[in-house]
Amino acid sequence: MVLLGVDPHKSTHTAAAVAADSRQQLSSVTIRSSLSEYRRLLRWARQWPHRSWAVENANGLGRHLVQWLIARGERVIDVPATATSRVRELSRGGGRKNDQIDAAAAATVTHLHGDGREVEAENHSTALAMLDERRVNLAQARVRAVNQLHALLRDLLPGGAPEQMSADQAAALLRTVRPAGPVEKVRKGLARDLVAEVRALDKQLAANAAHLEELVAAADSTLMQTPGIGPVLAARLIARVGQASRFPTAAAFANYTGTAPVEIASADKSRHRLSRSGDRQLNSVLHTIAVVQIRMPNSPGHAYYQRKVSEGKTSKEAKRCLKRRLADHVWKVMLADERRAQSPAATP
Repeated sequence: MVLLGVDPHKSTHTAAAVAADSRQQLSSVTIRSSLSEYRRLLRWARQWPHRSWAVENANGLGRHLVQWLIARGERVIDVPATATSRVRELSRGGGRKNDQIDAAAAATVTHLHGDGREVEAENHSTALAMLDERRVNLAQARVRAVNQLHALLRDLLPGGAPEQMSADQAAALLRTVRPAGPVEKVRKGLARDLVAEVRALDKQLAANAAHLEELVAAADSTLMQTPGIGPVLAARLIARVGQASRFPTAAAFANYTGTAPVEIASADKSRHRLSRSGDRQLNSVLHTIAVVQIRMPNSPGHAYYQRKVSEGKTSKEAKRCLKRRLADHVWKVMLADERRAQSPAATP
């Protein structure tokens, strides 16, 4: 078995072939970032029939090459840059760094430490991730525009504008302003531009939510049947989790999301503390679902939360218990959806 480590850059990619049993470097090659050079890289790799690719930061600069290799039946492992850094530090090179060493380190990591994760072909979860990232950027731009609008209205109107304000309400307030001089005219003109910007961002956010809902429905996901999960949260869960089967148990998924408490060593009794690790975006999604269910009197989360409070737990402790329970529920739902999609009856 030969491991082909790749250190990707924007204009060039360096690959090194490492024997899996002896961890000796067999050969290396550097190519330019072009399709013709990709084909040359694959011809070079075919001299080893039993091979596996290990690409450092495969979702970054190496994404295009990785997806090109997967489309041609190659098996690719994504290796985090922090893992290759550890290998360089522990190697005889004394932490030296160049493209060839990085490529060999990526291959070594997959064999020694198992820090890599197999890369899958891009699918609906990739599209959902891109739309979700776009939604975050749009929301941040809207917050920035609304803050600027509030600052201008505070100088145009006594007491400014109410905190919760739509674009139509801001336009109505602007119509009551009669500029008293050139400065106020400029200020009102800027506020009018910001109102138009907020309206445009609202339309883009609505279109983004509709697109997310369409892709979630196309993925045949049942996440939205859970109270508190709408199209945006369902899309974020699918995009961040990917394949639920990569987590062997619900506890492993809870640990990944940071909802599993961390045990504290104590001489008196076993205690736990709040975990600050894990995927913080997934943790935020589960927190939002928990808050929504707590506010819904007929939801199962509300009943569970009230039961924990009646047992003597504080509000924060009961909410953390609910998040842990929701992590188990989300993992089971996503795993059931994945298995149903892979069943022979679901294949047309």
